[in-house]
Amino acid sequence: MSEIYYPNKELFKDAAIKSMDEYRALVQKAEEDYEGFWGDFAKEKIDWFKPFTKILNEENAPFYKWFEDGQLNVAYQCVDRHLKTRKNKAAIIFEGDNGDQRVLTYRELFYEVNKTANMFKNKFNIQKGDRVVLYMPMIPEAAISMLACAKIGAIHSVVFGGFSAEALRDRIIDAEAKLVVTADGAYRKGKPYMLKTVVDEALSQGCESVKAVCVVERNGENIHWEAGRDYAFNELIKNESVVCEPEAVEAEHPLFLLYTSGSTGKPKGVQHSSAGYILWAQMTMEWVFDIKENDTYWCTADVGWITGHTYIVYGPLAAGATTVMFEGVPTYPDAGRCWRMVEEYQINQFYTAPTAIRLLHKTGANEPAKYDLSSLRILGTVGEPIDPAAWKWYYEEVGGSRCSIVDTYWQTETGGHVISPLPGATPIKPGCATFPLPGIKAEIIDEDGTPTPVGEKGFACITKPWPSMIRTIWGDPERFVKSYFGDCKKDGKPVYFTGDGAMIDEDGYITITGRTDDVINVSGHRMGTAEVEAAIKKHENVAAVAVVGKPHDIKGEGIFAYVVLKSVPSEERDGTANMLETMKEINMIIKAEIGAIALCDDMAFVPDLPKTRSGKIMRRILRSLVKGEKITQDTSTLEDPSIVGIIEDLLSKK
Repeated sequence: MSEIYYPNKELFKDAAIKSMDEYRALVQKAEEDYEGFWGDFAKEKIDWFKPFTKILNEENAPFYKWFEDGQLNVAYQCVDRHLKTRKNKAAIIFEGDNGDQRVLTYRELFYEVNKTANMFKNKFNIQKGDRVVLYMPMIPEAAISMLACAKIGAIHSVVFGGFSAEALRDRIIDAEAKLVVTADGAYRKGKPYMLKTVVDEALSQGCESVKAVCVVERNGENIHWEAGRDYAFNELIKNESVVCEPEAVEAEHPLFLLYTSGSTGKPKGVQHSSAGYILWAQMTMEWVFDIKENDTYWCTADVGWITGHTYIVYGPLAAGATTVMFEGVPTYPDAGRCWRMVEEYQINQFYTAPTAIRLLHKTGANEPAKYDLSSLRILGTVGEPIDPAAWKWYYEEVGGSRCSIVDTYWQTETGGHVISPLPGATPIKPGCATFPLPGIKAEIIDEDGTPTPVGEKGFACITKPWPSMIRTIWGDPERFVKSYFGDCKKDGKPVYFTGDGAMIDEDGYITITGRTDDVINVSGHRMGTAEVEAAIKKHENVAAVAVVGKPHDIKGEGIFAYVVLKSVPSEERDGTANMLETMKEINMIIKAEIGAIALCDDMAFVPDLPKTRSGKIMRRILRSLVKGEKITQDTSTLEDPSIVGIIEDLLSKK
């Protein structure tokens, strides 16, 4: 049995949920009156423009609707309403990669959001329901632009600033965006990198829906300006009014689209609603992060991912918190950067990925001791399971063996945490997600809905709808149903399948065991294998490819490619050198097609892939081979069973 760590009751005596008895009481309330549970919280937490009368509409399941006849505005929920009590409180603290700083109070944020919203309306004719793509670095204007879209009812789609022109183009086209907001560039590890040039390249390949590009000056880079299309954000905003009335939108009005990699190759535009999403973002800030009025909270994610949406921008601001935005990387200029910031800003909650924790441990194991980290109360992890060794270092060296660690499990599609410890209540087992949050009916079941026995792997499913869940895939409702409700059933009805395996122990604790589909979790970010394979196939000498995940000390999972070449260099030539060159060429294509985050860590050039007689590639076998596991799958159905041994021999020589 794992060692159990109990909450520091003195630190969390005023927590929203202070004990397991309080947790169980909330769970019981949700069991007895599910709609009433959510309806009560929605009335308490949201400042409605028009109150709702209907809580949950299941008539067109799984296209569920929550609070559908209510009206609100998410920017008002996050900014405007706080002016009554928090107008001079810091809303956003920004620190740039090079150390530059900027603080926006709630009043200043209110003005900036209003001016930006007015600019979008007046200069670019952006109206309710229009899509705006944000291709931005981690600067305040990214959050301001997100909130400005919400203010006027526009739908934003943030594209991670590390994605390539091709990836950006695909997302612009799918969303049919009218406006792209970007920056001239940004800084990373002390060096500038360009963003506007990537936008230019993307727009040169189509994107007819785009009418304008609005460029924030971050670096002062010398960039191309296209007359009639490109406009300077910093100049235009000077002429806009600080008064902008919030657009009242329906509870189910889409707040944003966020594209996530899928197993079919085409990214999926995950669509989130306004009311259900912001309700859960705020509730989880209060429950999981125990946010208090004078706290300073820091999530190290990028706004290009769901973590940045929910736990840098929307959740903290809805809760009236002070949120830190950081442009840089944890180890620049040295491995003490994070801890120096914790000391300077007196951070109370620090939320990062296991990848970053492992990297900080590896490169600066003794760094935390050099700084005053006594302000910390909660340490969070997100994106992937954290290994016990990293957890222990995080707990002892960063948290001083007194902070609670919240190992949060959730996805782009869930909108917010669904399984997580509660800092004032939950006894923690390292590396374990613990229990579902109140109101979330998460179960570990088989395909037919039968709970799996203790200690056996099953499918992690959520068997009741919840307010912050994905509403659909933009423009592809059939894919939405097939992707999330096509694999598991409960009482004969389809239920939401996360795509992850999990198991439950004798104490009822849930441990996530990893993906069950063809998606790789790289540094907490899901990459579809089909998307990576499609890029690799563009190399002129690649005949076939299969991509799988391989355990990685820092990233958790790295990308490993099995590549079949059309022609193999002759034995007279230096085969090894040619293979290394081919690998470099393939990775250059991946970088151009998707971005550096999808680069392959390693490759094996093989004569063929293990396929069934019907042509299906047996990725389970390939995953086992790269992990060095014994092959237990039946290989008799393969077209050529001998290929497994050949690949195994090749890998043993790497």
